[in-house]
Amino acid sequence: MATITDLSGRVAVVTGGTRGVGAGITRSLLEAGAEVVTCARRPADRPVEAAGRTARFLPVDLRDADAVGALFTDVRGEYGRLDVLVNNAGGTPYRMLDEGGAERHARVVELNLLTPLTASLAAHEQMRAQPGGGSIVMIGSVSGSRPSPGSAAYGAAKAGLEQLARSMAVEWAPLVRVNTLVLGMVRTELSHLHYGDEDGVAAVGRTVPLGRLADPDEVGDACVFLASDRAAYISGASLLVHGGGERPAFLDAATANHEPGSRLPAEGPRACPDCAANVSRSSRGRGADSAGRTPSPSPPRGRRSS
Repeated sequence: MATITDLSGRVAVVTGGTRGVGAGITRSLLEAGAEVVTCARRPADRPVEAAGRTARFLPVDLRDADAVGALFTDVRGEYGRLDVLVNNAGGTPYRMLDEGGAERHARVVELNLLTPLTASLAAHEQMRAQPGGGSIVMIGSVSGSRPSPGSAAYGAAKAGLEQLARSMAVEWAPLVRVNTLVLGMVRTELSHLHYGDEDGVAAVGRTVPLGRLADPDEVGDACVFLASDRAAYISGASLLVHGGGERPAFLDAATANHEPGSRLPAEGPRACPDCAANVSRSSRGRGADSAGRTPSPSPPRGRRSS
């Protein structure tokens, strides 16, 4: 990461920080000089490393409020402070609303909205007790601002997460800043499950104005910025990290400014710009990574994690 931001001496916790987008965030924080603790229910096959440094892993079930509180108490007790929390953990299986009962969809909301709330409350207890307070970053999704067929509960949770962050920013000011990164499609080690081969990845990338999917480390760069003093006056904000979003579909259906009978050039498959697995009925994908998919006859059933 090319950075002029120095987080040396800062202590950060990244939930779900061992794989995919979370690992990219962890690497960027390590490269910026922070001490990083990752947490999840299960460790990754190998620890996350960057710049000759290694993130520490602590197991925790983020749905257990007592366990989460104990984790943050231990982190501050061992390191002497807690400066940054990145609420990255989350995900959902692909499931249409009428394919699962309310209880199944409620579990998706719990994971993507209530567990970030639980972690933020525990982190706030530690941050407000120290000079300088701290910074909390929510990892949101464009699914929270547009229809999210196949992952409606996930989209609703991400919409709620963004609103939650705005309210936290007001209630916890001025000591603790709270912001949201709203992610689009991100290329991870599981991208082949969503898009297929390299041609599929490239085709989906062409639906993004910047012409490609984001790299997890680029999401990490944005986290470093929001965690740093360079963002000292930024709180309650939502930063779009989606490569310019998605070209409006109506532009390709319109006939204005085209000769009668002409056809608009094909631009490859459409994909929902999302950091987590999501797709419309007309573009169901081949598998599941953390964002969108290429068209295919049957929908994927993998989990997504933003």
